[in-house]
Amino acid sequence: MNTKTRRIILSILCAIILLGAAAVATAYYLFYSPTFHPQATVYIYVDRDDTADSVYHKIDVAAGHPRMVGLKLLAKQRQYERRVRTGRYAIRPKESAYQLMSHLLSGHQEPINLTIGSDRFLERMAGRVGRKLMVDSAEIMRYLTDTAVVRQLGYTAETLPALFLPDTYQVYWDVSVEKLIARMQKEYSRFWNAEREAKAKELGMSKVEVATLASIVEEETNNRLEKPVVAGLYINRLKRGMPLQADPTVKFALQDFALRRITFDHLRTDSPYNTYLYPGLPPGPIRIPSKEGLDAVLNYTRHNYLYMCAKEDFSGTHNFASSLAQHNVNARRYQQALNRRKIYN
Repeated sequence: MNTKTRRIILSILCAIILLGAAAVATAYYLFYSPTFHPQATVYIYVDRDDTADSVYHKIDVAAGHPRMVGLKLLAKQRQYERRVRTGRYAIRPKESAYQLMSHLLSGHQEPINLTIGSDRFLERMAGRVGRKLMVDSAEIMRYLTDTAVVRQLGYTAETLPALFLPDTYQVYWDVSVEKLIARMQKEYSRFWNAEREAKAKELGMSKVEVATLASIVEEETNNRLEKPVVAGLYINRLKRGMPLQADPTVKFALQDFALRRITFDHLRTDSPYNTYLYPGLPPGPIRIPSKEGLDAVLNYTRHNYLYMCAKEDFSGTHNFASSLAQHNVNARRYQQALNRRKIYN
């Protein structure tokens, strides 16, 4: 091989090497180098009606208009337009196009913190949840008001609030209603361990009945130390066959939670939730009770109290009494305080 031929071959090899190096560098730049540079992690939410193009737009806006060439080339090569998956996806500083596309294709999303509150009505709870998840409140309520579903879960429309435990849970943004309720069942089973079940059995109450009483206790007082005392009072009344005569159940029956003074007219409201007219517990919880409220019932304070009345100092706490005579004294002081403040309803 002569010198000229060798030079030609070397030139061709060098060109190939240079082209290869350029191709590798270009591929690295487009696919593997840091592509997204938000100041902090940002998130995009891919909904059921999103397309590849709408996802690109969300990425472009959320990440501050990064270069999108590499991401789109990867998407085309891997047919992302046919494989769009719902979810909440993180875009982190210095993340590459390859990393983000891998997450989008695999459905590797970031969970959110979902708070279940101690709401009075499932509709309000569904509204809060619907604002945090892909599923909307109407879809949640359709599921929760389906009589076949409620029956399968082991509840009635009145007792269903007992299923939910106020807390903050990590869930995926695109979780279905069915999976969300299954998660709530799992958390419910975890809370109702053998020890708590034994305490409920000792009380002669079902778990739903404990939840119902806890909901009344929590409507009566926000004071953590008072809750077991109030629970003990109502348990004393139940054991003696006395009506609970709980004012919060009257408010629930009237659907008027702004009432500050319960009158005799209110007490005549004909409703199974009116514990002045109907003995025992109402048909179900009057709000979603908290774990603290449930434990207040299960670990109620042993005492002889049968009566309670809000304190005349409007502190939110109560005067307790074992006799009707002492209760009447307490009640008179509170009524006089209401009159002084011109509170008549």
